[in-house]
Amino acid sequence: MTLPAWAEKRQWAKAASLGDLLLLSAANAPEAAALVFPDRNVTYSELADRAWELAAGLMAVGVRRGDRVGILMANRPDTVACIFAIALAGATVVPINIRYRALDLPFVISDAEIALVLTSDEIDGYVDLVGLLHSGLDGMADAPESTMLALPGFPTLRGVVSLGKTPRPGCLSENDLLAASGGVTAAEVEHRRAAVRLRDESLLLYTSGTTASPRGCQLSHEAIVRNWAAVAEVLMISAGDRVWAPCPLFHLGAVGPLVACCLTGATFVSDTFFEPERALALLQQTRATHLYPAYPPITQALLSHPRFSNTDLSSARAMLNVAPPETLREMQAALPHVVQVQLYGSTEAGGAVTYGRLSDDLAARTDTCGLPLPGCEVRISASETGDICDVGIEGEIHVHSPGLFDGYANDPERTAAAFDPDGWYRTGDLGSLDRDGRLRFHGRLKDMLKVGGENVSPAEIEALLMTHPAVILAAVVGVPDMRLEEVPAAFVELATGAKINSDEMIEFCVGRVARFKIPRYVRFVTEWPMSATKIQKQPLRERLVEELGLAPDA
Repeated sequence: MTLPAWAEKRQWAKAASLGDLLLLSAANAPEAAALVFPDRNVTYSELADRAWELAAGLMAVGVRRGDRVGILMANRPDTVACIFAIALAGATVVPINIRYRALDLPFVISDAEIALVLTSDEIDGYVDLVGLLHSGLDGMADAPESTMLALPGFPTLRGVVSLGKTPRPGCLSENDLLAASGGVTAAEVEHRRAAVRLRDESLLLYTSGTTASPRGCQLSHEAIVRNWAAVAEVLMISAGDRVWAPCPLFHLGAVGPLVACCLTGATFVSDTFFEPERALALLQQTRATHLYPAYPPITQALLSHPRFSNTDLSSARAMLNVAPPETLREMQAALPHVVQVQLYGSTEAGGAVTYGRLSDDLAARTDTCGLPLPGCEVRISASETGDICDVGIEGEIHVHSPGLFDGYANDPERTAAAFDPDGWYRTGDLGSLDRDGRLRFHGRLKDMLKVGGENVSPAEIEALLMTHPAVILAAVVGVPDMRLEEVPAAFVELATGAKINSDEMIEFCVGRVARFKIPRYVRFVTEWPMSATKIQKQPLRERLVEELGLAPDA
C-alpha cells in the first residue's frame, strides 16, 4: 500500500519561545550538560534554575513584557542564563557588542530604547564593561550604587545590573537583583513565560555590515527557533552531541548554535575569548562533535598552531566555515574525517538561508553555499529589471523564509526598501543558482567596484589572493583614480613566518584575472577593523586614501 504524501516521514517544524526551549530541555534531561566552558560545566537544570532566578529579578526591578533588555557581556555561562532569563520575563534580548566604544554603545542603547542593561565583572581583567558604560553614558559614573537611572539622552534606560561581586557606581549589584527577586512569585514568572507569543520580538540584533552604522534587526521567537531547528536537522545534531561555537554571543554565529543545542539537548561548548591553544585543548577534552568556527581566521589559527597535529579531534563529524572554495578545500584536507560545509545567510534572515548537506560531494560543499534550508526559498533577480534569472545567471539574491526578520528598529523606510511587494527580502548580495538549486555567492551588490567602466567583484579578487599559500585573509576595497574612477586595493594578512612583498603579491595576480582586476596597491595588516565578525572595509579604504593623499571623490 502506498502511503499518501501527508503520511510520509518528515521533520516537523519546531517552534517555541526561547524560554520554553530551555525549560523543555531541562525537564527532559535535567542532568545533561547544557554548557561547557574551560572552567565550568552547567547542566540543563542548573541553567534553568539560574535563568528563572534572574527572570524573577528582572521582573522585580521593573522589566515589563515587551521591554528591551541589553546584554553587555562576554561569552560566559551567565551570559547564556541572561538570554533565557530575558525571554522568560517576556522581554526582548538585545546583545551588545563588547567591542563597541564611545559612539556605537550609546547609539545602540538609545536606538533600541533599552530599559535595562545586564553586564558583569567577570572579564574586568581584560575589559572593564561597566567602565565602557560609564564612558558612553553621561552621568552614569556619578550616580550612586544601587540606584535606578534617569540619564539625559536615555529616557527609556531605567537601570544597569552588574552581575558579580564588585559594586559599581550607577549599577544595581547582583545581590540587589537577587534580593528583589524574592518578591516575585513562581506563579508570576510562569504567567509571564506563558504569555509570550511566537511572533513576539525575541532578539534585536545590531549589525554593522561592512560600512553602515549599526541597525537593529527584529527577530521573532518563531524566526530564530525555526531557522536553527532546520540547521540542527541539516547538521544532524542530537542529544549527547557537543557543538563548539567560539564566536561571541552577541552574534548569530554563537546564538544560533546555542538555540540548536537547546532544541536538541546537545551541549554548547565555548570560551570567554578565542585563543587557539585553549580552543584545541577544549575540543579534545570535550570530544566536540560539531565545529562551528564559521570564519576562516578562527579555523586557520587552529590549523596553523603547533599543537594542532597532536590534538585528538577524532570525535568531530562536521564543521562550518564560510570562505572561498580553495580555502574550504584546504580546511577539508587538514581535517579529512570531518565533513566541511558552508552556508549563505545574514542576520536579517535569522542566520542561515542555504546550507551544504553532509551527504554532498566535496565540490558541492566547497564551491557552493548549498541548498535552501527546509521552508526557505531563494530566487535570483536581475538587479536592473527585477526579472527572475535563469539557472547560472548572476543577480541579486532574494529570500523568503520563516526565519526572516520583521524589520529594522526605528527605520520604516529602510524596512520597506528591504522587501519587494511580495514579501521577498532583497539581500543586496549577488549570486546564482545551479541546476540542482544550490546557491553560489558572488559578492555584495553594493560592494562592486567600477574600474574604467567595468564591474569588478572584490570577492573574486579576495578569493584569488587567498589561494596564495602565504595569505590567511584578504580584503579588497576601491580607492579613487583620476583615469579609471577607482581601482582595486588589497589588504592582506600573512601566515606566521610568511614573507612576501606587495610587488610579488601583485605579480601573483597577473595572468590569473583580467588586468583591470589586479590590485593597484597591496598593504599588509596584522589586525583588522571588525564589527562582530565582519571586516569593516570603510576604515581600510579611508586609511589608504589618507596615506596616498587622494581626494575621497577623486
